[in-house]
Amino acid sequence: MNPDSFIHALADVHTRKIGKGTRIWQFSVVMEGAMIGEGCNICSHCFIENDVVIGNRVTVKNGVQLWNGTRIDDDVFIGPNATLTNDRHPKSGNSEFLCEGIRIRSGASIGAGAVLLPGIEVGERAVIGAGAVVVSNVAAGSVVVGNPARRIR
Repeated sequence: MNPDSFIHALADVHTRKIGKGTRIWQFSVVMEGAMIGEGCNICSHCFIENDVVIGNRVTVKNGVQLWNGTRIDDDVFIGPNATLTNDRHPKSGNSEFLCEGIRIRSGASIGAGAVLLPGIEVGERAVIGAGAVVVSNVAAGSVVVGNPARRIR
């Protein structure tokens, strides 16, 4: 763990792969295999699973869970209670599910409460509006809103 990072005393952090200047706030859980870059802000009540890679200067707001297979590039914003998924056909006890991670490219912003289905790629500088349900890839620089999410520019 980087001595220049901040881990709140009430966070449950098991990884040692945390970059300089990153802050992890109370009631967040970070699993052992997760990798978090420099200058990130992981707000309270977040969960980050083992096979998650987060770039530099990423903000993950309160109540976000990042599941195995998630890849987040630099300078990304993920709004409060956004939901990223990795299992297209979830079923209790199914240990053989196909993990389809989500990729979020540099500079993208995900609005509060947005839902991203498995296997989605969000392009560079794309914006996903609050509450959008993203069912397909989002092109670089575009803005999508609604359910299902549709490009508005």
